[in-house]
Formats: sequence, structure tokens, C-alpha cells
Amino acid sequence: MSASEDGSIRQWIRDGGPVGDPWKSDGGGVGSMAVCPDHTMVVSGSADGRLRLWNVKEGSVVGDPWEGHSAPVKCLDWSPNAREIASGSQDGTIRRWNPNTGRQIAPPIETGHSWVYAVKYSPRGDKFASCGYDHVIRVWSKDSKLLIKIKGHDESSLCWSKDGAYIFSGSGDMTIRKWQRARCSSRSYQLHQICLSVFR
Repeated sequence: MSASEDGSIRQWIRDGGPVGDPWKSDGGGVGSMAVCPDHTMVVSGSADGRLRLWNVKEGSVVGDPWEGHSAPVKCLDWSPNAREIASGSQDGTIRRWNPNTGRQIAPPIETGHSWVYAVKYSPRGDKFASCGYDHVIRVWSKDSKLLIKIKGHDESSLCWSKDGAYIFSGSGDMTIRKWQRARCSSRSYQLHQICLSVFR
């Protein structure tokens, strides 16, 4: 599936052919989307700052748009159990949503990123990581507490290893970095990185 600044979402088969008609959003350009773990629903984020939930089989919006952000939505992620969705925006906040109601389940997190480029739940769903314009990776608890800050590079994407021990960040500086958190004491952490170059 793909989302576009033309306000559409499209499905594709593996050889590149389109599947059916594009889904049209009325919120301007679609800057982010995420497919739920059971592949039945898609959530999208638009330039109007609102989220929309889509039924994959029907290709139609479910309910009304979700309102909260004051600027375009840049990133989205489903929790592993599909019980919540996290969104990041150019307004600098992360918001968490109940996909069954479209309502926020916690106060917004003022991240300090300025713009939030990526948000990703850990494999266990007990925390999530974010990155943004300030080139810092932040890891948050489920109760929205900041657990750790990692001064990295120009991160624009994030993912976790399957065991949750590592965070990978991708950057416009042509590198992918692998971050390991090793506990030194109850309040301090030692950070290690492995830097990989990306060649064209």
C-alpha cells in the first residue's frame, strides 16, 4: 500500500499493478499510514492534522476523522496487540488513540523534537521510540514518561529488533545505526552504536 500527497491511498500487487480504485481522503495530502497487525484496517494521517481509519476490504473510511493534532501528521504506528495507535506530528506531539473509538487514551506528549518524524512501538508494546527534527531518539514508557535520550544523527526512520534489545535508525546522512542500551545503574545508561554506510 502507498500514500500520497495527492490525497490518495493505493493498493498494489507485487508486480506493481494497482488493485482497484484509489481511496480518496478529504484531508489533503496523506503523509503517513500504518496497517494494523491483522491487516484488516489502515490508519492514515493527513495534512489537515487528522487521522482516518480505513476498512481494507471495503476501501472506505470508518467513522469520522480523529482530531487532536494542530499540524500535519508525519508518522503512525499500531501497538503489537492492535489496541492502540501512536501518531507523531509537525506540532511536536505524540498522541495515542483507541482505534475502536477514535479517542485519545492519554494526554499528548510534548516530545521536544519540534517535528516528530517517526514513532515505533517496541515488540512487547511496553514502550515506544520517537525521533524528529532535533536529531535525538527518545524512548517513552506506556505512561508517557521519558526513559532515555539518544543523541544520534539525522534520523528519519526507526525500528526495533525482534527481541527489543536494539533500536535501528535510518538517516539522510546515508547511514543506518544500531543502538544498544546497556544498564549501568538504576538511573544511567551506556550507549553503544554500530554505524553502517548505505551505498547507492
